[in-house]
Amino acid sequence: MHRSTPSPLPDDIVLVPGSPPLLSAATGGDPEGWAAEHHDALRATVAAHGSVLVRGLGLAEPGAAAAVFRRLSHSLMPDQEPFAPRRNYTEGVYSSTKWPPNQQMCMHHEMSYALEFPGMLLFACLEAPASGGATGVADGVAVLDALPAELTERFEKEGWILARSYHDEIGASAAEAFGTDDRDAVSEYCRAHAIDFEWQSDGSLRTRQRRSAVIHHPVGGRRLWFNQIAFLSEWTMDAEVREYLTDVYGPDGLPFTTCFGNGDPIGEDVVRAINEVYDAHTLREPWRSGDLLLVDNLRTAHSREPFDGPREVLAGLADPVRLADCKPTVEVISA
Repeated sequence: MHRSTPSPLPDDIVLVPGSPPLLSAATGGDPEGWAAEHHDALRATVAAHGSVLVRGLGLAEPGAAAAVFRRLSHSLMPDQEPFAPRRNYTEGVYSSTKWPPNQQMCMHHEMSYALEFPGMLLFACLEAPASGGATGVADGVAVLDALPAELTERFEKEGWILARSYHDEIGASAAEAFGTDDRDAVSEYCRAHAIDFEWQSDGSLRTRQRRSAVIHHPVGGRRLWFNQIAFLSEWTMDAEVREYLTDVYGPDGLPFTTCFGNGDPIGEDVVRAINEVYDAHTLREPWRSGDLLLVDNLRTAHSREPFDGPREVLAGLADPVRLADCKPTVEVISA
């Protein structure tokens, strides 16, 4: 239920430069009850700061994490068009995206290539890694302001294109991305979601979708850098991996890459510049087992740093928002 009056921020929020806001929880062994009691205050903190890390909840298994996710969100939603597989624990609750632990998962806004995406993300750390593996966050308003004006002006005018080729051997297959192996159903989904698609002679699928790179937050209207231009670029791949995939599938058959909205390729220099701005605005705090992180997915990008040892972090995709409600700067049409 939406509240008509804002909730005050907790008095014991700790603000440390370089880290997201931190709140210590004394749950008495009842994390779900604690989450219900602090629902308004936590959401108010996220609205004020873009994220909050809750320490001391003692989340140790998926059922407890899912219960807390439901208490703190208005609704959970399915993962749509994923670029890599996840394990689905229960409705709206997933494992972290499968990504090599020795590779950086660059800053991105979850599902920013879709027409509907989560307004809030919830992360529960069931097992912290031996080292590394932090989920960093970066403010989309600050990133937009810090990027070169000529670059953001072009992206505001043209948007960006995500080009994908679906393979069974790497990344999410078409069946995993669209939730079905029915070719007609996949084609209908693409038509309904402004995605250009082409079935190849070998039965594989290639898609292109044009989206806005800059949106306005539906609450307050602030302009935000909101996309996965850098993360889903071929230039984020390890050089050896990129060369191997190009040799195997050809330059037009990479699992994913991004272009300017007019179809021009995005160079390595542009991707590097975007990631450098993200790096300069990243807040991070090492995970501890039992932690909970809440993130405003529209305002705040997130990343995952390389790690050693086992790491289990669950993700809840919550409070769906439609792109049409965010005053996108580019009309959503097929690429």
